[in-house]
Amino acid sequence: MLDIRQLHYFVAVAEEEHVGRAAERLHISQSPLSRQIAQLEEKLGLVLFERSQQRIRLTRDGRTFLAETRAFLTHGNRLESLARRLGRGDEGGLCIGYLEYAMHSGVLPNALRELREGRPAVHIALYNQQSDVQLEGLRQRSLDIALVCEPPHADDPDLDAAQVLNDPMLLAIPKGHALASAKALTPDDLAAQKWIGVMHKESALRHDTFIAACAKAGFTPAITMEATEPLAALGLVAAGLGITTIQQSLRHQAPDGVVLRELSWFTYRTPLWAAWHRINLRPLVEQFRKTLLQTSGVAPETAPAEVDG
Repeated sequence: MLDIRQLHYFVAVAEEEHVGRAAERLHISQSPLSRQIAQLEEKLGLVLFERSQQRIRLTRDGRTFLAETRAFLTHGNRLESLARRLGRGDEGGLCIGYLEYAMHSGVLPNALRELREGRPAVHIALYNQQSDVQLEGLRQRSLDIALVCEPPHADDPDLDAAQVLNDPMLLAIPKGHALASAKALTPDDLAAQKWIGVMHKESALRHDTFIAACAKAGFTPAITMEATEPLAALGLVAAGLGITTIQQSLRHQAPDGVVLRELSWFTYRTPLWAAWHRINLRPLVEQFRKTLLQTSGVAPETAPAEVDG
């Protein structure tokens, strides 16, 4: 294995063409420098210098070796600089799993914008996956951060999480519908309507929790049509095919023809959780975790809370 120090000594002697001047430049004695050069030549099995009493000059092979040595040392300096940037979290890559809701609500875009402002060289790979796939990705270390609808169990030995959003619901009504201009909305009003349900791919639990929240509020939604995600449901509402509920953070996504109303008495919420592996091996992951929680208004130390049903 080559000695990096000896390579630096070799370059200095080659550039000065004088051991004494090279020793002064390196702040060492001449005799140890000569020994280091001799040891390097012996290790390589190569004569690097032609020596005389007046000067020391590179051999033809020495000139070839000098060019490669300079390139090697330059790359070594770049590698050291890269390692320091990685150590500070200024560079590297992030693999982030997410649900569509994390994107539409602004939670993920806001965190990424904040991260990029201070670390423009970071490479980010985004993977739209279901929650269970994301959590397995964290365990396998193929993902660094996951944005999921349900957190890992509180006693999970590998994963931890914090809630980054718990969104109230708004009622979406077709423009021109009688309820759109009603002064107040009651559970009986909603029970009499045709509903557009949103069948989440995540789990049947969310659908069951929504139905239970409706029952608790005093009505059962008559679901006559189902969409696979909230924005599709809004399109159906705009077409006058029924009413639905959407997360408050999606209110700006509502198309023309949709009126949104608040339901202060409806307690159902749509949660979003950030999850990560308890053993964090990279500063960049920790930095993004903190950025994600801070931009969501959550203290980084916050422990996972109970899901609001």
